[in-house]
Amino acid sequence: MKCVAYTIKFIRVKSLLLLSIVALTINVGYAQNFEFSNNRKKDAINMILVKNLIIIPVLINEKGPFNFILDTGVGPMIISDPSITDSLKIKDLRTIKIAGLGKGNEIEAYVSSSIHARVGKASMDHVPTALLKEDLFRLSSFVGMPVHGLLGYHFFKSFIVELKYSAKRIIFYLPSHGKKIKGERIPLEMINDKPYTKIQIESPELGTLILKVLVDNGASHAISLEILNKNPFPLPPVSILANLGVGLGGPISGHIGRLPSIKVGSFELKNVLSSYPKYEEVAAKVLVNDRNGNLGADILSRFDITMDYEDGAMYLRKNGNFKRPFQHDMAGMEIFMEDNQHKRFFIGRIEPNSPAEEGGLEADDEIVYLNFVPASNYSLTEMNKVFRDGDDKTVIVTILRKGDLRIRVIKLKQRI
Repeated sequence: MKCVAYTIKFIRVKSLLLLSIVALTINVGYAQNFEFSNNRKKDAINMILVKNLIIIPVLINEKGPFNFILDTGVGPMIISDPSITDSLKIKDLRTIKIAGLGKGNEIEAYVSSSIHARVGKASMDHVPTALLKEDLFRLSSFVGMPVHGLLGYHFFKSFIVELKYSAKRIIFYLPSHGKKIKGERIPLEMINDKPYTKIQIESPELGTLILKVLVDNGASHAISLEILNKNPFPLPPVSILANLGVGLGGPISGHIGRLPSIKVGSFELKNVLSSYPKYEEVAAKVLVNDRNGNLGADILSRFDITMDYEDGAMYLRKNGNFKRPFQHDMAGMEIFMEDNQHKRFFIGRIEPNSPAEEGGLEADDEIVYLNFVPASNYSLTEMNKVFRDGDDKTVIVTILRKGDLRIRVIKLKQRI
């Protein structure tokens, strides 16, 4: 079944993962850490990296493994795919309301404290968990592979965690392991179980500003700027309207522009794509009053990172992606995949005045050929790359619309 109401766009923005789980309070007297057994102090696992998102295998109640996004931007573990809930045989489910970002209202979810989770050789009993009653995120459609949930705070606070984006490897160990941490130390402030840091931006219009941002490696964009001095963050002189994703509360819209310079510690990145969500859809619903925005994985993945929540710090080392240019979708449309087995690709929302709109594509069109190659020959990542690479390049798209095959010619354009 196609994803129509909640099509997801992570190409630039992870807005759907920005959660304000204001109603989730689980008071339990259990240990709240992942732990090793048999005096082990260290482990390592491979990661899958898709659209800058880290995907790892997680066993839940000794079933699985299930694919989870490892996400510094979430507190409680979130099971986003309700189809696995019954198989987990959870006994203490209760219903709460969750307030999320976007245009809509609160949604209902289950919570439980009887979840057992295992990552590599580490495990935790009684993981505070929210289980969505509906698959609002459609993560599998966005990523192009089955994804069942999000894991964040309780894993990161249990260990020192090395995110080796360059090697697609995660190493995690106890502080007592005694390993020397490499890289430049960036202070973190933990608020509501999430890490915040200070960055510096520069632009001709705003001058030099020090901003407080959520460190959110589960957001595939570079940076989202939401609020400045209790007002909507000013747009740059040049920006375009954009669909910025879907939150728990519904679609999020806004603008995309560029910042001339962002500094994280001593590291400077230039000409950075920046997202500016509508104030009423994001900033007005965020509980941290002095937060300016969100630092995402299109920046973070340019480093190999060590997270040390206990010491309130992350350590950065540049990797081979550091000088990668910041690119955006040059067609101006969402693409998502349904039916992982047969790989069917659909178009979601289309941005106004975009090449996709001008080329005659419409929401809900199924892409069946791309440059006369069957769509099933592509992965979702490969298909998105076609529409991100090559200003002024022509792409021939064969679509299925209401049973009819139609050919559309799209001329890609770097619009920002």
